[in-house]
Amino acid sequence: MSHPRSAWAGVLVGVGIAAFVDETVFHQLLHWHHFYDRSTPDIGLVSDGLFHAFGWFAVVIGLVWLADLRRWAALSGRAFTAGILLGAGAFQLYDGTFQHKVLKLHQIRYHVNLVPYDWTWNIIAVILLVAGALLLRSAFRSSRSREAGDA
Repeated sequence: MSHPRSAWAGVLVGVGIAAFVDETVFHQLLHWHHFYDRSTPDIGLVSDGLFHAFGWFAVVIGLVWLADLRRWAALSGRAFTAGILLGAGAFQLYDGTFQHKVLKLHQIRYHVNLVPYDWTWNIIAVILLVAGALLLRSAFRSSRSREAGDA
């Protein structure tokens, strides 16, 4: 069954997209924070570069996997899309809870009330996760229905 591999390829792309959007919007355009804010601005900038490279590697690996699945006509587009949503949501929830609150690597913003930012960040993550899970379940059900019809 190609659905798990399609979903995992999507997860990598989703993680990379979420990392790219986070780094581009919040780090570069808005200057709200760096990936690592517990040191000098120079260290923060280096950490942003490493974070950006991680996001690109995730996208590239996911797209190579996608190309391989397409080459073998084993791609499930619905499972791949579900994986993107799951990867982006998981990354965002991990970032918003573990990196922001547990490790305290950085906050979304500084010198403001964080509550609305934290809630918005994590609610969007949960919405992405739920949408991805529902779409993945739909992909598996559709596949099972087709397989039962072929039998």
